[in-house]
Amino acid sequence: MRQTAKRAFFDTVPVMTGYLVLGFGFGIVLYANGFGLLTAFLMSGLIYAGSMQYAAIGLLTGGASFLTAALTTLMVNARHIFYGISMLERYRGVGRRKAYLIFALTDETYSLVCRDGKGVAPERQRDYALLVSLFDHVYWVTGSLFGALVGKLVQFDSRGIDFALTALFLTVFVEQWLSMKNHLPALVGVLGSAACLIIFGSEGFLIPAMLVITLFLLLKREEEEDGLA
Repeated sequence: MRQTAKRAFFDTVPVMTGYLVLGFGFGIVLYANGFGLLTAFLMSGLIYAGSMQYAAIGLLTGGASFLTAALTTLMVNARHIFYGISMLERYRGVGRRKAYLIFALTDETYSLVCRDGKGVAPERQRDYALLVSLFDHVYWVTGSLFGALVGKLVQFDSRGIDFALTALFLTVFVEQWLSMKNHLPALVGVLGSAACLIIFGSEGFLIPAMLVITLFLLLKREEEEDGLA
């Protein structure tokens, strides 16, 4: 178990650097909008969705209705439906850990657990997935709390800090590109998203893009299974 934890920690170091910075930015923006440390802790611990948490600040300060908040959350996090579908087999039979593994499946955690830990024994892969999920969650909560604390102690202009979210996604993409030999899924993701952005616009491209990517992955998996048969 110690070796599995060590592997999970080192694999999550790139995510840690991103989550600490991104969480830090969220904490600062949250405090600048009139919310304290407790709110930062609860939002990061219970919502645990970077882009949605940034969006939630505007919803909270703008007095949005419950329906508006629910629909916004669905649109922003719709991609997780497709993440979950692709993890059904991998998370089958994990027992009591399943609820937390589902809750903690962020973009960056997904990018790590979907390819398994190198050097981790097959019987330890589920422990590896749990530890990666837990480490990433702790990084995010820590960054958010630290950002809210600094926002409380130091006054400065917080405009532009939310760009850290985009920077994190780019970092994860580059790390995946460099670590994988097969770049076809990444190219499909980029080109499919770009095409959907042109066709549907910035407000409605996300779900069509995820459908295109998911369809490709399902067809690719079926092709590989047929090849092994």
